[in-house]
Amino acid sequence: MTTIYLDSAASTRVDERVIARMTEVMRAAWANPSAAHPAGADARRWLAQARAEVDAALGGGGEVVFTSGATEADALAVVGAARARGRGRVIVSAFEHAAVGATARALTDDGFEVIEIGATAAGVIDLDALDRALDGDTAVVAMLAVQNELGTVQPIAEIVRHARARAPGAHVHLDAAQALGKIPLDAAALGADSIAVAAHKLGGPKGTGALWLAPSARLVPLWRGGGQERGLRSGTEDVPAAAGFGLAATLAIAARADATVRWDGMAARLRAAAAASGVAWRDLAADAPRAPHILALAFAGIAAGALRQVLASRGVYVSSGSACADAKAGATKPSAALAAIGLDPAWGMARLSFGVDTTDEEIDRAAAILTDAVRGLAR
Repeated sequence: MTTIYLDSAASTRVDERVIARMTEVMRAAWANPSAAHPAGADARRWLAQARAEVDAALGGGGEVVFTSGATEADALAVVGAARARGRGRVIVSAFEHAAVGATARALTDDGFEVIEIGATAAGVIDLDALDRALDGDTAVVAMLAVQNELGTVQPIAEIVRHARARAPGAHVHLDAAQALGKIPLDAAALGADSIAVAAHKLGGPKGTGALWLAPSARLVPLWRGGGQERGLRSGTEDVPAAAGFGLAATLAIAARADATVRWDGMAARLRAAAAASGVAWRDLAADAPRAPHILALAFAGIAAGALRQVLASRGVYVSSGSACADAKAGATKPSAALAAIGLDPAWGMARLSFGVDTTDEEIDRAAAILTDAVRGLAR
């Protein structure tokens, strides 16, 4: 059975060019980049190039700290900035990825007040609620740039602007794991203090991420050690993975414009399939800007898990929410994103997400299978 992978928001296939670069670095620059000899210098050059490539992909003007993924980058930003401040209020949205939401909530153990801002029915942050929460005691504001289950693009420029006006001393952090290579990003122009990104969301290796930092950002490291990565992330750097991330980010930015056009067409064909099913359906990002690679559809009276399983049995792989919602594959738990927008539990949601290697032929086959599956489950 030929499979059709429509879960690129969860993870993407590693680009062959990225594999080639990582293999080259593994073979030619395997020394410790902290070593003082020429072999160490070779590794440092690759690391510096990767750092510059990730910075450039985010618009430039900052410093890049390599991490084990966006989850660690989020933790370093949120916890590191809160500890640098020492006290105060931490503000997140009610539908954050757990990398930010759960990390922020754990700060209550350290005496921080944590406030979750609700979302509008369109799936974007409620800016009025944000304004009410911001005050001079705010230590950290951490928000996602693209909601990972709905695909809604958040008003990140306004979030930063509101935070600067009402809480000028706060550290503003953005989780851009679903945004880099998918929507325009200019970190320095946005004015955020930090931005977290992940390699495996855009054709790079898993277990690799980065935290972009504005020059004025102040963080306390999560742990101590040899002082690598500006003293913020001690431990010998994974140079091949960083090199792969740098190239993956560069390739994603170069491909973004063309990919956006293709992805918009794919989403349109899948929406047409949903409409042809005869079952009541909703595009959950219909009333807000949407990242082009994510399409969140909901169907009345159909269980999300059942739809996902039927599609998988026919070779179409989708998600019924974030793949990180529970560490156990196939486990179910209430979706904070769907609750935040007030979706009735009687509606089953499927997240279909595209990669640069998704083809039009795959989408046409998936659309036919989706139509048939929805009709069958509605009987």
